[in-house]
Amino acid sequence: MMHWTNTKRLLAGLAVATALSSIALALPAQAASLRMAWSQDATGLDPHKQTAFSSLRLLELIYEPLVRLDADLNVVPAVADSWEFTDGGLTLTFKLNPNAKFSDGAQVKSADVKASFERLLNEETAAAARSNFLSIASIDTPDDTTVAFKLSQPDAPILVAMATINAAVVPAAGIGTIETTAVGSGPFKLDSWSPNEKEVLSANANWAGGKVGVDGITISVLPDETAILASLRAGQTDFALLNDPLVATLVPNEPNLQLNAIPGLAYNVLQLNPARKPMDDLKVRQAISCAVNRQEVLDTALVGEGKVTGPLTMPAYASDPNSLFCYTQDIEKAKQLMAESSSPDGFTAKVIAATGEPPVASSEAQVLQSQLAAIGVKLEIELMELNVYVDRWLAGDFDMAVAQNGGRPDPYPMYNRYFTKDGNLQKVSNFVDDELDSLLQQGRIETDVAKRKEIFQKFEARLAELSPWIWLSTSNTYTAQLKTVKGFVPSPTGTLFGLSAVTIE
Repeated sequence: MMHWTNTKRLLAGLAVATALSSIALALPAQAASLRMAWSQDATGLDPHKQTAFSSLRLLELIYEPLVRLDADLNVVPAVADSWEFTDGGLTLTFKLNPNAKFSDGAQVKSADVKASFERLLNEETAAAARSNFLSIASIDTPDDTTVAFKLSQPDAPILVAMATINAAVVPAAGIGTIETTAVGSGPFKLDSWSPNEKEVLSANANWAGGKVGVDGITISVLPDETAILASLRAGQTDFALLNDPLVATLVPNEPNLQLNAIPGLAYNVLQLNPARKPMDDLKVRQAISCAVNRQEVLDTALVGEGKVTGPLTMPAYASDPNSLFCYTQDIEKAKQLMAESSSPDGFTAKVIAATGEPPVASSEAQVLQSQLAAIGVKLEIELMELNVYVDRWLAGDFDMAVAQNGGRPDPYPMYNRYFTKDGNLQKVSNFVDDELDSLLQQGRIETDVAKRKEIFQKFEARLAELSPWIWLSTSNTYTAQLKTVKGFVPSPTGTLFGLSAVTIE
């Protein structure tokens, strides 16, 4: 009797469950809000001026450039539907998507594009990518959906340069408030920002790219990446940006989590300041390069997650690092160079590093400190918050700096801003060389792929030999997610734009 009663209860329970399932299937699917976390918050909202990765990752969800890069680093439409070079490469004309709108509902017009690039080119703006666009002589807007850039010279990499959030199209009417109010044409709009606490984004109903897969994104700023992993484990976070390989490599051990890892174009580097003694001495800089064991820095600070690199990190142009000057540690050569230099007895220098971006900066600095002690170079490590570091870095106010700088699919927009006479970040490198400048300009106007590769490999070899910076490694870019999150495609650039396609089961 008891058995039959239990059986009846079981059958009744199954009937109710089936009925509820039928009701659930009949209801329309409700998009959820994605709960996201990172440990380093944005430092500002102006897409033309921000250099911190954390700022760019936020702004890539809100703003759009004329074109963007897909996961295979191809240039694809964004605000613009199509483009063409005419007049022997001296005119670049874009046709804008007539459905492109800003989050306030206003159509994105050619006047907005013109105003955006005029702002970029204005020296007073201090735009991060200004020097990438100095070939623009004038901008014509024959109608609301046509923009024609007249160039002073052929500029092969200008499309790649435009495919970045530092070249975002902003509303002409909102330029005066761009540093405090974010109005873009991207997949999401910023509803609120509590610095170092959280950002709340909602789906931009006006986005020309179509309906996104979630209602919005709430980004929590957690104290460190260990806390992020704990939040993922507890199911309190759906998706997270990770920078620390020590934490990222723990994710695959979690049954409910998925790690997205892809080799990145960004590079880890020890930047020397050749404007300060004794780094103005070539032999000192070369001695430092010879004394560094790049593989040891990679294995110790990044737990081997990445690879040793020269200045060029993009596969289409990169050389074998072993072909570059002193890429295999040579302490005896380093000591000989120091003995012949202006500082034969060594010297003391301060190296700055940010505490959160990348999180391995402090570890890298410690390994470098140990290695350089062998040639009498005493490093004093100065750790600081990211916003303080960025200000010091942009001002070139350091002896040395441990940095992680963004890569590009093309060498010219990657390095012209640092190593040409007109480079807008030349104050960061404090280094100009006529041959480097010439090679960059040659590569800029050359359209033959094989010839461009030859030019840029000469550039890379000379840059490594002159050693204004000591290139160390590339890193993987990491995101982690609950397995209920579907549709995210990572990119070598580290962009989070793929969140526009994400859904939650």
